[in-house]
Amino acid sequence: MPLRRTRHLCVLAAALALTLTAPASVASAAGSAPGSPAALREVLFVGNNWDGTADVLASAGDLAKIGRIDVVPDKAERMAEINADPIRWIYFMAIRSGVGEGHDQLVDDMYSTPDGTSVVVSRPSFADVVSLDLATGAVNWRFPVSGYRSDHMAVSPDGRRVAVSASTSNRVHVLDIGTGRELGSFATGDKPHENIFSADGRHIWNMSIGEVNTALDATWLDWTKGDRRITVVDATTFEQVQVVDMRERLDAIGLKDHSDAVRPAAFSPDESKLYFQVSFFNGFFEYDVTTDRITRTKTLPKNPATSSDRTTWVNDSRHHGITMKPDGTKLCVAGTMDDYATVVDRTTLREGPLVTVSKPYWATVSGDGRSCVVSESGADRVTAIDFATGAKTVSVPVGDHPQRVRLGHVRADWTGTPGSRP
Repeated sequence: MPLRRTRHLCVLAAALALTLTAPASVASAAGSAPGSPAALREVLFVGNNWDGTADVLASAGDLAKIGRIDVVPDKAERMAEINADPIRWIYFMAIRSGVGEGHDQLVDDMYSTPDGTSVVVSRPSFADVVSLDLATGAVNWRFPVSGYRSDHMAVSPDGRRVAVSASTSNRVHVLDIGTGRELGSFATGDKPHENIFSADGRHIWNMSIGEVNTALDATWLDWTKGDRRITVVDATTFEQVQVVDMRERLDAIGLKDHSDAVRPAAFSPDESKLYFQVSFFNGFFEYDVTTDRITRTKTLPKNPATSSDRTTWVNDSRHHGITMKPDGTKLCVAGTMDDYATVVDRTTLREGPLVTVSKPYWATVSGDGRSCVVSESGADRVTAIDFATGAKTVSVPVGDHPQRVRLGHVRADWTGTPGSRP
């Protein structure tokens, strides 16, 4: 029997604001003296994947830049290790030439610790997760994942645990966010990707996307992509609770030609519905968790300028990035290969204006819940889109190839890590 969800993925961002602090922490942050333990500032972390940096922006409004983090302060040491190991070097170069589009993947995902003193980052090319001290820029701890590449992460609602996909070993590691100690791990389908904690912290959902780096992209070759499924586990015992194979659900509604590789996803506020994207598709699906079936399909417009050659779509993406307004009324979708983002009414599934953006790779809700923030990896900036009007409100330049954008916290007087590149 499928799990009954209770709240929406976007609550994770708000939960991070409340972890290990009193409910009045936001007001306390505004009123406390800078530098005091309670003086925290909500921010957006923007991971500049090819640059090896993370820009830190105001979480709402003008998205003003606050500071920058060097996420690879140990780069020389890591490269020495890779160059000394022929197998690791082969994988490192394969990541560069494949998923990295000719670049090293130096930051995929990031979350701050509840006290705002550190940020935890997954670094695909280095196959690890590190905790970086925001005051000094030093590495607090480092966890090498199994295999040769780390990927998407998720933080638990209490802020104490972080889950990271090890994409070449088909495993997710769950770590203590303060110490880096492994609390457990679990097996997934091929190439684990997105991770989502349930809002009560009891379960972890993992989406495996299969092999996305081959040119075997024709519909009839879909079987070559591997075992793609959603794996749901108990977040304490790491025992498997449920497996959802979207192949069966897509076939049931006559969509046998659609990929079953679930990409980014977002839960409704009560977590009864999951909205998800799949490889090669310009749109998304609504999945009813209780009845275990796909209930609605939304096809979004194609950009006439986008090539119809699926082998030219980066890592099998067509659209990659979806988030939901906290009240559950609107979705925001990143049309990655179609160079737009749009707000979609959840009741009618009618899209709003197609906002021109360059290769948007992620969508996140702003701190005040009023805007969708997308990363423009093709233009090295992030852009906010108003949920109410569907119009762009602001764009801010960031580093090279921004991808993941996450809400978090820093100390109120923080302005960047020492020595971080401008």
